[in-house]
Amino acid sequence: MDLHARYPALSDLRTRAQKRIPKFVWEYLDSATGQERTKARNRQKLDEILFEPSILHGELSPDVTTSFLGQAYDIPVGIAPVGMSGLIWPGAERTLAQAAVSANIPYSLSTVATQTPEDLAPHIGQNGWFQLYPPRDEEIRKDLIKRVKTAGFTTLVLTVDVPTASRRERQVRSGLTTPPKLTPRLLAQVAMRPAWALATARAGMPRMKLIDDYAGQVSGLSSTAHAGYLLRTSPDWDYVQWLRDNWQGALVVKGVLRREDCAKLEAMRVDALWLSNHAGRQFDAAPAPIEVLPKIRGATALPLIVDSGFETGLDILRALALGANFVMMGRPFHYALAALGSEGPVHLVDILKQDLKANMGQLGLENLKEVPNKLRPY
Repeated sequence: MDLHARYPALSDLRTRAQKRIPKFVWEYLDSATGQERTKARNRQKLDEILFEPSILHGELSPDVTTSFLGQAYDIPVGIAPVGMSGLIWPGAERTLAQAAVSANIPYSLSTVATQTPEDLAPHIGQNGWFQLYPPRDEEIRKDLIKRVKTAGFTTLVLTVDVPTASRRERQVRSGLTTPPKLTPRLLAQVAMRPAWALATARAGMPRMKLIDDYAGQVSGLSSTAHAGYLLRTSPDWDYVQWLRDNWQGALVVKGVLRREDCAKLEAMRVDALWLSNHAGRQFDAAPAPIEVLPKIRGATALPLIVDSGFETGLDILRALALGANFVMMGRPFHYALAALGSEGPVHLVDILKQDLKANMGQLGLENLKEVPNKLRPY
């Protein structure tokens, strides 16, 4: 089957994904918080960035490879962390890690994943990043980052934009709870999605295995409490410094949107800043990362990652033109996974690569190093 003939764009994968997973799973993946204005703004602000096409530049064979944090990648895109990926498709974390190695892009495992760092150790190669929801207890913290390092993850990503749990109303309306419980209402939805149901029956209902490892060390845990929220804390500046002192590898801070925070993070010797509004899932009055990117680029020399709302190769060029060094995508890779299983994520990378090259040709760009100097938004 020619996947490019049937699924030439992310929108095709998204449509197929919605038809293959139960409604409550779809709502978990696709929803944001509040009235979802931030999610819409992410897309709107990307669409507002225009360029003047280049003419008479002759034939080009654009090079889309890049280097980031000391590692060469085939394209400036990675797989962003998504909690409970295994709910979206069984075995998701392993499948995504293997796809990342195959496509030579980074894969970020979430603290609240359904597989542990040890589960993924045979599959991540040199491409594994670990996204940390910060444990409150120092002993748990020490043990967790030791496990991450031993499993072969090279980059630690501290998420700082989840000080409190968000209200994802679409998700609540769907009937999904954390951890998931198959009520009669949800079972009716499952019955309408046989491929997901069969795969989940084989794998078992997903659970947060890494969190479960520490649940016995959490006081006040009840049968209805979510151990992940009881384990974690809202980090402060001292927390960042503790991680820098205790993690001997690349350290990235995810959730930066204010230029005022850059100098202090730079002084703490973090290796990169990740601009993100959590894809609109946390706060419904946040600016889009793409619109604050130029201000933050002007405030720091640190490498910059950006996410939230990115869908195409053209979007990647928009980010690079405004000062980003790398783009991460979460929902898109999970749409691809739900749509096509293990073939989906690699196919999406190929879609992005082809779109990136096509638009570089329109703009007269031979390689990505030219983007910051030659590409000016219209």
